[in-house]
Amino acid sequence: MKLSKTFLVAGTLATAAALVAACGSGQVGESGSGDSGNSANSKKLALVPGTQAEPFYISMQCGAQDEAKKLGYELTTQAPQKFDAALQTTIVNSMGSNPPAALLITPTDDHAMLAPIQQVKNRGSKIVEVDTSLKDQSVAVSSISSNNNEGGKLAAQTMAKLAGDKPGSVLILDTIAGTSTTAARAKGFQDELKKHPNLKAAGIQFTQNEPDQAAAKVTAALASTPDLVGIFATNLNTGEGAATGLRNAGKIGKVNLVGFDASPSEIDGMKKGEYQALIAQDPAQIGTKGVDQAVAAIEGKPVQRQLNAELHAITKDDLDANAKYFYKQSC
Repeated sequence: MKLSKTFLVAGTLATAAALVAACGSGQVGESGSGDSGNSANSKKLALVPGTQAEPFYISMQCGAQDEAKKLGYELTTQAPQKFDAALQTTIVNSMGSNPPAALLITPTDDHAMLAPIQQVKNRGSKIVEVDTSLKDQSVAVSSISSNNNEGGKLAAQTMAKLAGDKPGSVLILDTIAGTSTTAARAKGFQDELKKHPNLKAAGIQFTQNEPDQAAAKVTAALASTPDLVGIFATNLNTGEGAATGLRNAGKIGKVNLVGFDASPSEIDGMKKGEYQALIAQDPAQIGTKGVDQAVAAIEGKPVQRQLNAELHAITKDDLDANAKYFYKQSC
């Protein structure tokens, strides 16, 4: 899941209008037709991921598109250029006069996205949360995500195996406060780390999901924490920034880096020794299950309120065996 700092509000309308197309072209953007007419919308689903052009969301869109086609529904996808509530709100608000039968959405802020999503629900759309969720659990009929708390625990267990008996501190790099998924990962990691007395948490640093800020945080941590033995990066951007910080300090391979997700750049980084482990999600499965729950809700069938997708710890030794979990850049 990818986040970023906010744009100027004045630019949001132009940004939404310029959304790029099609998972098939390698970017999460706009796909499908935009036919109007509420009676025709009974077979229309809308997917609004967290951001465009990110392998996690491309993989999620691919799974959703395939499942929608299989079930006889049409899926249209629009994504903001960055993981930003103002940009995502513009997209959601544009559905007001012509709402889909169901909206599958990755809320970019667990509070700020409540009002715009609620408005779409009030116009008759079923709401399904994919990847992230709102604090208010009364809005969505179903939420599908990885068990991010368990993912954080898995990351800590993996870090402990990498460190062995060596004592030292471990830095946690989070993204933006208020992001449900990465917050759960950080908490799960902290809780599990307490079970390994040779390792202690060096605190959580927020990076605003900017790789350069993550790199700067790592540089500062290396200077202030001489016994740093590990870094847990809660998503793609923090991981890439952490790798840059370690590279600049000549610490690649000397400080264990455990990242989240399995994007092409992260897999390449693992092959180069920049990452010692990755916690891979299954975004295609999240998309598939999201469509299944949306269609069930539309058709009046039983819906499951909470579903989890699988997580997998990958190291360089078992990289090839886990290739099926690598994220896509196009459908």
